[in-house]
Amino acid sequence: MYSVEIDINADLGEGKGNDADIMPLISSCNIACGGHFGTDETMRTAIRLAKRHQVKIGAHPSFPDKDNFGREIMTLTKKELTETIFNQLLHFFAVAETEEATVHHIKLHGALYNYAVQDAPTADAVVEAITSTKIRPVLYVQYGSVLHRKAENLLPLQFEAFLDRRYTDEGRLVSRSNDRALIEDSGEVWKQLQEMSIDKQVTTISGKKIPVEASTYCIHGDQPNSVAILKYLHQQMKNHPIQLSR
Repeated sequence: MYSVEIDINADLGEGKGNDADIMPLISSCNIACGGHFGTDETMRTAIRLAKRHQVKIGAHPSFPDKDNFGREIMTLTKKELTETIFNQLLHFFAVAETEEATVHHIKLHGALYNYAVQDAPTADAVVEAITSTKIRPVLYVQYGSVLHRKAENLLPLQFEAFLDRRYTDEGRLVSRSNDRALIEDSGEVWKQLQEMSIDKQVTTISGKKIPVEASTYCIHGDQPNSVAILKYLHQQMKNHPIQLSR
């Protein structure tokens, strides 16, 4: 039977206490590197856990805003934003090097991720920060976003979609201020994964179907039901043509 191979990623190293339960159930992780959360110790612990479970390791930079967990847009100059992302990445790369770990990818966090989808100066700052490190990990981006256009031909890309978030008709994530933004039911998450990976589409919050292009799918580590959802996905994948890529 033809099988679709997918990557499931999760945002970890964020102090939620469930990394050890999530790590065996995913294939790549995004580790907070000091912007919204993260110290040498939390980075090192998450990296060691990822290595133990053969999970691809990624840096997870954000706006430098621990008070709001990186979920509010900050007003920074392009230079300031470039500098903070650059410094977060260098910090993470240095910790990874001490652990003899390969950094596979970079994925932005929270408000920075969402703003770089649509704002050209923000996307430019992100690309400039990454290229300035002289390291070329894969960048996880939303297909068709401003960041996608700015980064293509400069960085290796992998397209991402979200399993536990609802989408607007314009293909953006529904704001967390909406009480329906998060999908917490395991069955609904599985249905969205099937629709995205096999049918290449997603049903928006209004019921419209829009196209999706992705090969890596995120579930949030701070999602209250993340472990239960991931276990359910693994049970379902045993009987369906979807496999987790390792």
